[in-house]
Amino acid sequence: QVQLVESGGGLVQAGGSLKLSCQASEIIFSLNPLSWYRQAPGKQRELVAVITANGSTNYADSVKGRFTISRGSGKLLMSLQMNSLKPEDTAVYYCHVPPSSWGQGTQVTVSS
Repeated sequence: QVQLVESGGGLVQAGGSLKLSCQASEIIFSLNPLSWYRQAPGKQRELVAVITANGSTNYADSVKGRFTISRGSGKLLMSLQMNSLKPEDTAVYYCHVPPSSWGQGTQVTVSS
């Protein structure tokens, strides 16, 4: 089980951008899809974006066109570029490597 650490969260005003990164404790070679999830206060954790080994991506409808997931190299496992942020994007964002590797999360707060 790989250890994951998210970074890049912070406070940003609506319309701004943030880039989240997910670093792994070691270089891994995985064909599993890599994913970003988020969990807002009082809400269930939801899938935000996923990228497969061949680079195919999928996004939640709420973020499509604004967020871009990408794979990194080495210990930089993946990134999530978030543009045109909205207050409803406020959540703790987690990276995930199946089946059971999760980071501790990074807080993203979007102010009005």
